[in-house]
Amino acid sequence: MHVFPFTIVGFDLDGTLLDTSADLTAAVNHALAADGREPLAFDDLRSMIGGGGRRMMSLALAATGGYDEALLDRLNAVMIDFYAAHIADHTTPFPGAVAMLDELAARDVKIAMVTNKAEALTRPLLDTLGLTARFTTIIGGAGKPSPLPIETMIAQCGGLDDGGRAAFVGDSHFDVDAAQAAGIPAVACAFGFLTKPVDQLGADAVIDHFDELIPTLETL
Repeated sequence: MHVFPFTIVGFDLDGTLLDTSADLTAAVNHALAADGREPLAFDDLRSMIGGGGRRMMSLALAATGGYDEALLDRLNAVMIDFYAAHIADHTTPFPGAVAMLDELAARDVKIAMVTNKAEALTRPLLDTLGLTARFTTIIGGAGKPSPLPIETMIAQCGGLDDGGRAAFVGDSHFDVDAAQAAGIPAVACAFGFLTKPVDQLGADAVIDHFDELIPTLETL
């Protein structure tokens, strides 16, 4: 019988499992408007996603005239409040994501979520989309690229005794660097938000669609 090579597979959220770009960019532009600033184009804001909402807000403010920490604090709170109220207006799983999660579960893989999005936002979003129960553990506000959240993910999924292996799937250098620092392979999603070109992330493998993930993992 063929044995799947991984017992734990972890995922980033924004730009990996879920296309949250429309709701995130709307929230940031709402905060910019609260300070009398012009909105940023969708594509410009999409490229700022990754590393958490505060980082995204800081990049948006830097692109629209600059900021100090007090302004960032105030507008980040405005952005979060708006986003929480509209967290799944337009957010959907990327094509093939749900079927892929089903296939991993059928192989008895423990599925984990490790995201830099605050857990207070992550869980309501997953609840709204009916995805929460699919994950053995959900770690929000994680601080990638530190390897610590990946190591915590592995521990909360029961560890890697008896030859088990873990892998991590993401779309940014935060994800790839965290996984590799924790000593596990990283798969990058070319369809994600991408903090840099996908071939520059240094991932162990790249996929263009979730249909490719399980065959790709079987090669690692």
